Amino acid sequence: MKSLFKLAAIAAAFGLAPAAGLAQAPTNNAAEASTANATAPAPEAAAGGEATANAAAPAMERAAPTPGIGQPDGRMGLPDQVSPIGEEAAWFHDIILMPLIVLISIFVLILLGWVIIRYRRGANPTPSRNTHNTTLEIVWTLVPVLILVAIAVPSIRLLAHQYDPPEADITIKAIGNQWYWEYEYPDHGVTLVSNMLPDDRAAATGEPRQLAVDYRMVVPVGATVKMIITSNDVIHAWGVPAFWVKIDAVPGRLNETWFRADRPGVYYGVCYELCGARHGYMPIAVEVVSREQFARWVAANGGNMPGAQPAAAATPTPTNTVAATEGTAATPAPSNTVAATTTPPADTQRAPTN
Repeated sequence: MKSLFKLAAIAAAFGLAPAAGLAQAPTNNAAEASTANATAPAPEAAAGGEATANAAAPAMERAAPTPGIGQPDGRMGLPDQVSPIGEEAAWFHDIILMPLIVLISIFVLILLGWVIIRYRRGANPTPSRNTHNTTLEIVWTLVPVLILVAIAVPSIRLLAHQYDPPEADITIKAIGNQWYWEYEYPDHGVTLVSNMLPDDRAAATGEPRQLAVDYRMVVPVGATVKMIITSNDVIHAWGVPAFWVKIDAVPGRLNETWFRADRPGVYYGVCYELCGARHGYMPIAVEVVSREQFARWVAANGGNMPGAQPAAAATPTPTNTVAATEGTAATPAPSNTVAATTTPPADTQRAPTN
């Protein structure tokens, strides 16, 4: 029996014994904890062993996503863009890159076909001995330069707009964990933990599987949102295709990006960096609402809008107070009091003199 106990202790020390239970990812309320995906291994607790974020945060009424907007729908090409950067990038892709790519591909195909047919051995038994053609050399040097300039000018302008954000209206810190996202609103005092919904709950709410989450990141429409991205464990990547946003979440580093959603709705993304066994199960969902709805959502989650004073509880007036000169049974009123209008006796003390 002692030998059996020793073997069990050794197995437990090397991680061979079955664990008593897996750590559960932080959830925003007790009800959501019971809806975690029972068939998938639960993610580990947040770094530092902090208490669950927003333990009693009431849920806002969930908006239904619009089919084909903010989520994959099987179409070819880029998804519909709802941010200025996304619209500029889509224009660059559709108007500059794709026509140039198509024209170059057609030109090269025609040139190859012409060379194969015109200069084959049967049609050209005696090859040309020309070694230089100044005009041709100028053309094949100048044309690629012009093509690169046509691509570089809008590309550099897009990068400048993307990495030179306007003044932010809202700052949100997204923290990647294995395997869930945590969102902090430092100016509003709100912290949320976002976990993937099981397939049955996602289907019940009309959301795409493996993209729906229990608590969405919420932003107001038309607001410039500054995103600060980091990680607690390994490299993740936070991104939403409809906003043209994707940036790595690196442990010990704060990366920054921004977006401005000009259309209300629900927009989905995923972790774009291979971050472990459950890499495919930490989706991103951003709900864009009106400014009034956002203010109500902040209040419902225990936060405050910047500049707004929290409502202070009224201090009740005590009912058991008595006049200062009346006294009580335990403390009788002093007998040497004088009326407030009586002139006090002259001070007999004098200032020290030299």
